[in-house]
Amino acid sequence: MNQATSIYNDFSGLANLQARAAQRAPEATREAMRQFEALFVQMMLKSMRSAGAILGEERDTTYEEMFDQQVAMEMTREKGIGIADLLVRQLSATESAESPQLRKTIDTDDRIAGTALRIQTPARQDWKPGDQKDFLRDIWPLAESAAMNLKVDPRGLVAQAALETGWGQKLIRDQQGVSAHNLFGIKADSRWNGERISVSTLEYDGAVPQRQWAQFRAYPNLEAGFNDYVSFLQSNPRYSDAIENGLDAESYASSLQDAGYATDPNYADKIRGIIKSPLFEQMLGELKIQINLPTIW
Repeated sequence: MNQATSIYNDFSGLANLQARAAQRAPEATREAMRQFEALFVQMMLKSMRSAGAILGEERDTTYEEMFDQQVAMEMTREKGIGIADLLVRQLSATESAESPQLRKTIDTDDRIAGTALRIQTPARQDWKPGDQKDFLRDIWPLAESAAMNLKVDPRGLVAQAALETGWGQKLIRDQQGVSAHNLFGIKADSRWNGERISVSTLEYDGAVPQRQWAQFRAYPNLEAGFNDYVSFLQSNPRYSDAIENGLDAESYASSLQDAGYATDPNYADKIRGIIKSPLFEQMLGELKIQINLPTIW
């Protein structure tokens, strides 16, 4: 995937638009504004689809969004719809205020077609756990806090995150290699207005795995990722049986699969396998000693 396409396809390229315009080379400025125009068109299409969706409807919008991205690219490939020309004229109106003018033109409080457009998204802090122990140590406090809100066993959250990310070794990352802090594989559908990253993912059609491209939510840090995970479950009625009932870790995994959290038919079994593994219990035991946790949760 080339650089231009990545800017169209996800919000991780937004900061690059501003940086390229700041180079003050006419061709760089023009290209950056053309790409911003494509993003503008894509967001309008997304907003129109959202307005036409059935209230409360839950559906996979991945292919619709990919189609919208392609339409936006085609509509702005040549002369576009005039927004790029307007921005270029505004940026060149003064000799030394290009970047402030850009920020004024596309202010973070502007709303386009009902969606907040933020040219400067929060900088994501990278996270690369060295091994399984590092992974467990880093996320355990956040898992405990999230589990308290969900009224479930935190071990279930840790095991699920370990499965989704390969214990942090297969994290969703942008083209610069920075972690998206998405530990639970939450996709970025039409309900998500934040940063998103497109990656290849394995989905199941029955028992048959298929490789697909999908967009996933990206967060500035691990805490934001856990907070959104809690919000995601609490705002979806289909997960009501999985949360708020004081479930143990293994029952929680089963409830998630029953609610359709993942397409993998063995999703719950894999989570339970992690929970029951001797290594998992050993690492938890060592962590308890390190942070002075009680011997029984």
